[in-house]
Amino acid sequence: MQPARLGYHEFSNSGASGSLEVAESELTDGRKIELLSVSYNQEYSCFSAGTSHGFGIYSCEPKFKDFKRRDLKSGAFRIVHMWLRFGVLALVGDATNSEFPPNKVVIWDDKERQKLFDFSFKSDVHAVKRVRHYIVVALECKICIFNFISRLLLDWNDTLMNPKGLCCLSYYLNHSYTHVLACLGLRQGEVLIKFFGIDPIRKTHFISAHESHRACMTLTMDGLLLATASVKGTSIRIFNTLDIGTRAYKRYTVRTGLDMAEIYSIALTPSVEWLALSSDKGSV
Repeated sequence: MQPARLGYHEFSNSGASGSLEVAESELTDGRKIELLSVSYNQEYSCFSAGTSHGFGIYSCEPKFKDFKRRDLKSGAFRIVHMWLRFGVLALVGDATNSEFPPNKVVIWDDKERQKLFDFSFKSDVHAVKRVRHYIVVALECKICIFNFISRLLLDWNDTLMNPKGLCCLSYYLNHSYTHVLACLGLRQGEVLIKFFGIDPIRKTHFISAHESHRACMTLTMDGLLLATASVKGTSIRIFNTLDIGTRAYKRYTVRTGLDMAEIYSIALTPSVEWLALSSDKGSV
């Protein structure tokens, strides 16, 4: 497949080329394993952890257990994105990883221990999300939506610099039979909302969420509500993504305190009854 132009970025994808020669190690030489990333699968039944020497998959249901662990000599993994409970992963390494470089999303069949295909970019990948037939990749200044089956680029948007890879994707289709994507906009404090699904890309709009830059954000599983926090960390704002353009779109503001805090993550329960956050204050 010929490389496709993506603004000033050029990306390409390649199919499987046999099993990658990735050697496993017991890491008995005393090297310290550093945790680099943690992310849940779409239904929150498992989570994956990227480390300085491989990755691990852990099951949360029906009880917590170490599901599988891969200690690899190839290097560190900054992103390990799991699709439901299947053995297909999206892997992104760091600059020390020759097999999985930071500018490439490798779709990996862990059962067969081989690469299925990959997406390559000119800039580093900062986040990967997948739902059904779509995969979303956040680059330094761009967000891209691909069809996972055909590997074709469906849509893209320029964003502000996004070193944290801030973006979130709803798991369930909403009543309009669309998924919801939230990511950085082009202005400080702005969030881009994009609806896509059975039809081609349907609607895009923006939320002026904060006066300062965003620190993190999350969507409910159906994409109806968006919770955001700014770098000030004194409040969480919750928006209705379907009411954008009306005065009622900002539903709630939750105060976290008077002192500034760095918010690391936000989570909403499926029933939207509870909201949890973690910060540099050392508590949840």
